Amino acid sequence: MNVTLEKVGNVNGFITVSIEANDYQDKVKKELKTIGLRHPERGFRPGHVPMALLQKKYGREALVETINREAYDALVKHIQDNKLNILGDPMIANAADLVWENGNDFNIKFEVGLAPEITYAVSKDTTIPYYNIEVSDEMLKKNDEMLLSRAGKQVPGEEVDETALVKGSMVELNEDGSVKEDGISVENTIVSPQHFKADDQKALFAGKKVGDEVVFNPWATCEGSAVELASMLNTDKDKVAEMKSNFKMTIKEILVVKKAEHNQEFYDEVFGTSKITSEEEYFAKLKENIANQMKGDSNYRFTIDARKAIMDKVGVLELPADFLKRWLLRQDDKKHTPETIDADFEKMTPDLCWQLVKEKIVRDLAVKVEEADFLNIAKLIAVQQFAQYGMTNLPDDVVERYAKEILDNKEYRQRIAERAVEDKMYAGIKEAVNIEEKSISVDDFNALFKAEEETAAAE
Repeated sequence: MNVTLEKVGNVNGFITVSIEANDYQDKVKKELKTIGLRHPERGFRPGHVPMALLQKKYGREALVETINREAYDALVKHIQDNKLNILGDPMIANAADLVWENGNDFNIKFEVGLAPEITYAVSKDTTIPYYNIEVSDEMLKKNDEMLLSRAGKQVPGEEVDETALVKGSMVELNEDGSVKEDGISVENTIVSPQHFKADDQKALFAGKKVGDEVVFNPWATCEGSAVELASMLNTDKDKVAEMKSNFKMTIKEILVVKKAEHNQEFYDEVFGTSKITSEEEYFAKLKENIANQMKGDSNYRFTIDARKAIMDKVGVLELPADFLKRWLLRQDDKKHTPETIDADFEKMTPDLCWQLVKEKIVRDLAVKVEEADFLNIAKLIAVQQFAQYGMTNLPDDVVERYAKEILDNKEYRQRIAERAVEDKMYAGIKEAVNIEEKSISVDDFNALFKAEEETAAAE
């Protein structure tokens, strides 16, 4: 058996696997015996069917199966041994020319697309900006107000504000505003205007007091959610699907959030017992936390700027475009058609080129990830998920236990593994290149993305 590579230009080629009769005939016989075990013949015990009969009935099948397997195994070994970086999958180029007769020599020719050679290496010759987002007084105040509200308590209120829960009775109305005689009537219910999905419905409750009446549309407040309507109207879900009537609510009680105060009890609740002991320490820690939270945004921006700066240095990569288009059209996902393949491939090209460059950078920087890297990312995800529900300062063992549960999910684990490689790659890039640090306001930082979106839209 012989395997040869014939390059056509820089990124196209053919790998030919030459198989002589003595390379495969014993293996064809073995394949026929296997077929004989799978396909019993009348009058013969399994495994005792005469070879001549098997050859007559299944000879071609066994030959094709054996040759294809031998050719593919040799192809894969050649690619691995020679460290060929191929794109897509090899495609047989001479299938129509093969004569499937036992005793013939076979030359199986595979067309391959080769990845372009990339000479770029990250170094101080590449300059990439890194934006440090400034923590403004407004951001500090907003986060402080959020924490004070979260740590606050519900107390009776005089009028409906943005935090209020409103208790009262409700009756269904006719289109003319009169009370519907056989309509739904609820003696006691609770609504939370701050969670209404319709701003016009929310505005109807603003400033209302105990004893006031409010005419509103429950269906509009939740976009017809059967679960929310059933809860609001104290009835079954199957009875409210089309309940689009207006209702009149008589307010009996208003509960509002009384914000916490800056004191030791509050500091302990937010940051842990005795970790913060003064207002000055509290605001310093809060500012530090906000800065750390925004570090993720800065790092995300760095990935965008790093890709652009590096690809500018790399320049245009030559790809086996015609081969890849034909390969894509052979896939079974139905995503591409002959009419759309050119446009589809053009959209795919930037990401494909960046993927090839990333793979080289990962090799150059000798990026390696370990289980500890996976766990750290999973713990970060766990902390972020808990924070969405106001659960902060959880014990380390709780966070770690939940992180391990995340890693037990194969799909999550694969995503986390990919993220771990990327995180280490970008950390390596940051160390290797010339970093131009810049302080920037959150508004100017957001404007960076807006400008790019406008440019993309114009193109």
